[in-house]
Amino acid sequence: MADSNPTRVSVHQALGGGTVADVLLWREWCSGVVMLTSSTMVWYLFERAGYNFLSFMANVLSLLVAILFFWAKSASLLNRSLPPLPNLEISENTVVIITDVLHQWINHTLSIAHNIAIARDLKFFLKVAVSLWLVSYIGVILSLSVPVVYDKYQHFIDEKLCVTRRFIQTQYRKIDEVVLRKLPLPSNGGYPLHS
Repeated sequence: MADSNPTRVSVHQALGGGTVADVLLWREWCSGVVMLTSSTMVWYLFERAGYNFLSFMANVLSLLVAILFFWAKSASLLNRSLPPLPNLEISENTVVIITDVLHQWINHTLSIAHNIAIARDLKFFLKVAVSLWLVSYIGVILSLSVPVVYDKYQHFIDEKLCVTRRFIQTQYRKIDEVVLRKLPLPSNGGYPLHS
């Protein structure tokens, strides 16, 4: 039986308790339908229509700049306040960290692209294409369904997770007693283990 913890947080509270939580838990049906429809449209644009991410982002940013321009012009004509814009600055340390991470990811991606394009590894290409398609499709479906299912059956799922956790701990203790404690530990060269 699951622990009866009085400080247990509901799924709605764990997701922030606001509009986003309401949409993810399908408490606001209209917003949930809009989110599902828009994600399906984005999937269609990228997968079926051949639209790419760079042109999509350029169009979105162009639309945003046009909206902000007309908002600012209409605000000056109608004596209203200007659109609130934050100070857009990035620190040098953040740029260095981002470039280091991007450097590693780009090199890894280029090695995969090399295997596909130069080595003409058809099996690897198909694996990558199918994997990316499945991740994008399943990710959207899971993000829209898992919070609802967990919210509805939270007590039952928590109970089963507690039983599973206890089973795994029991198995780990058995492996620890039978195997791991009998393994010889390497000597530390006379140095203390903790400083």
